Amino acid sequence: MVTAMNVQELATAVIAGDRRALARAITRVESGRADHRAQAVELVALARASGRQALRIGLSGTPGVGKSTFIEAFGMMLVAQGLRVAVLAVDPSSARSGGSILGDKTRMERLSREPEAFIRPSPSQAQMGGVARRTREAVALCEAAGFDIVLVETVGVGQSETVVAEICDLFILLLAPAGGDELQGVKRGIMEMADLILVNKADGDLKPAALRTMADYSGALRLLRRRPQDPEGFPKTTCVSAVQETGLQSAWEEMQSLAAWRRNHGHWDSRRAQQARHWFGEEVRQGLLSVLDREPARGLMAALGARVAAGEVSPEAAALQMLSLLGRD
Repeated sequence: MVTAMNVQELATAVIAGDRRALARAITRVESGRADHRAQAVELVALARASGRQALRIGLSGTPGVGKSTFIEAFGMMLVAQGLRVAVLAVDPSSARSGGSILGDKTRMERLSREPEAFIRPSPSQAQMGGVARRTREAVALCEAAGFDIVLVETVGVGQSETVVAEICDLFILLLAPAGGDELQGVKRGIMEMADLILVNKADGDLKPAALRTMADYSGALRLLRRRPQDPEGFPKTTCVSAVQETGLQSAWEEMQSLAAWRRNHGHWDSRRAQQARHWFGEEVRQGLLSVLDREPARGLMAALGARVAAGEVSPEAAALQMLSLLGRD
């Protein structure tokens, strides 16, 4: 069993920039074991005490839009500018087995070889929004390790994908040329969260389609009310090509401009405080759900579930009965 001294040593190694220690620390916070959870809480607290902060950038988009290709090209550009880049790539988990391919690191072969870059694939473990439950803690560990930029790549666009906005400072949405129809049903919610929309694959025969998509989304963004945390002109849309590595510097300058404006106008700290409150509530909710997975609650759930399946009681009545049992002193 890992002792408190081991946790202190691990935190010290993370803050010193030890990449192996960082990987071990993230493994610890991702663990579902009760003893590891207690150690993880202490570990993250020690890491946050370093006071280091990074620019947290969330990236979302439909599968096939080129998120991994974009992140590698974008990350290589940032590293070339002397910045340290961490990538937390969340892969979808199987609903049946719970397994995950975790192939993002192999798709970012060049970036994975850079000494100033760190890539960590993590299974989503069926977490809503495609963000692993402990991604926020992993971000804090990467910040403590001295990374300047933390990129969070999510599984893909879905109804609750916008949870990434509760982790990151900037939320970037990647689109494919003429691929807007894939966002039907979630378009408004995603667009209201997005700080910058990047139309990827703006090269070759697809460039005209990319320009049309950019124009369409630029027009749609103008119809949305400008948010108080945004300067004039944001959110905005631009074109990039991850393959040809064009438009990346321009997109980076837009991100820096927005981040600087929010810092200067007091929105940065208030946003992070709001996020901390959100995750406090989320931890309480998840803790309450975990109670249902332990005895005697598990047995009560199984018994009531069997009665619901047999038609002896309605789901609503069974739920009320379960909640009343849990509420007893």
